Amino acid sequence: MDSRERRNKLIQILENSYKPISGSELAKKLGVSRQVIVQDVALLRAADADIISTNKGYVLFKEYPNKVTRSFLVKHSTQEIEEELCLIIDRGGRILDVGVSHGIYGNISTELIINNRQDVYEFVARLKSGKVTPLKELTGDIHVHTVEADSEEILDKIEAALAEKGYLYKE
Repeated sequence: MDSRERRNKLIQILENSYKPISGSELAKKLGVSRQVIVQDVALLRAADADIISTNKGYVLFKEYPNKVTRSFLVKHSTQEIEEELCLIIDRGGRILDVGVSHGIYGNISTELIINNRQDVYEFVARLKSGKVTPLKELTGDIHVHTVEADSEEILDKIEAALAEKGYLYKE
């Protein structure tokens, strides 16, 4: 298979997946090295493919009609991360990203794509490994999540639950 066919196949694989796929897994499926996948993704992005890199792998951004999003400014301890994320997921939200506003570096954000409790548990396990620290620690625990849901009512319930727990941050 030539490079064009491989990149088309890569897009097909991502289109048919609702979960991020690691570079290593893509490399195995396409019979190339992980570095080739990284290069292919860069070329596809340059050609306007909307491929997102997450901490769990690559995902093709898909527009979901009738979905709504809202950003929540929150503050809580590192020990409360799992509870906060589960609170959002359990009420029908999908956590798209996390971001901070740093005094020197400006706005920093990264895709999370947390869809369910299993995603939450995997994320928290990586934090507990001690090899990484949460982005929120750069800004005294203050951070923003973009959350997607099926309706404004769901987002309202999430906001109310975050407020009840004391996680919503008021400047």
